[in-house]
Amino acid sequence: MSNHETWKSFINFETKKPYFKKIKDHLIADNASGKIVLPEPKYFFRAFDLCEKNKVKVVIIGQDPYHTLGIPNGLAFSVNRNTKLPPSLVNIFKELEADLGITKSCGDLTAWSKQGVLLMNTSLSVCAGLPASHSNIGWENFTNAVIDEIQKKKNIIFLLWGKHAQKKKDIIHKDNFILEAAHPSPLSANSGFFGCAHFSKTNNLLVSLDLDPIDWQLE
Repeated sequence: MSNHETWKSFINFETKKPYFKKIKDHLIADNASGKIVLPEPKYFFRAFDLCEKNKVKVVIIGQDPYHTLGIPNGLAFSVNRNTKLPPSLVNIFKELEADLGITKSCGDLTAWSKQGVLLMNTSLSVCAGLPASHSNIGWENFTNAVIDEIQKKKNIIFLLWGKHAQKKKDIIHKDNFILEAAHPSPLSANSGFFGCAHFSKTNNLLVSLDLDPIDWQLE
């Protein structure tokens, strides 16, 4: 599990804690019982490989990785190039077009990460075919610690998509910004994701902070 140098000491510190041993034990047990854990372990920390800690200015938080074989790649909501877009990502792109007139067909969101958008799920693993199957194995401790680490810097914009993500609201300090919406899944997108205008709102906040806006079009 490689990780970007700027996150290395943080991840090394967290993965030695007792709660992380419980995560590992759970993953080993799932594998032993014939369940398939997604994504591949080498991708668990890919969001941190691509988004340098000192460059984070936006955090998009989802639920857990896609639970379909071959789809999750370690970045929340993202898929590899030339992969069919999952329904949640289709809805994200619909909202992006409605909000800013930007059309995208490539589901690889690496370019967002490299601009300082951390794409993080509340859980960094899942069992194939079983959504939310790892939502209570300890990942919340890790992702809470990530949020604490990020907010050592002020004025971070947190986009909380869905109920799992919105549970993080209580640990986000008041000197940051929180934008909340329903999860972009087809089950909930019509209940408050469509029309949220988070892409333009994020860029307006960044400009007001004298920071470069995100080029959401970039691929």
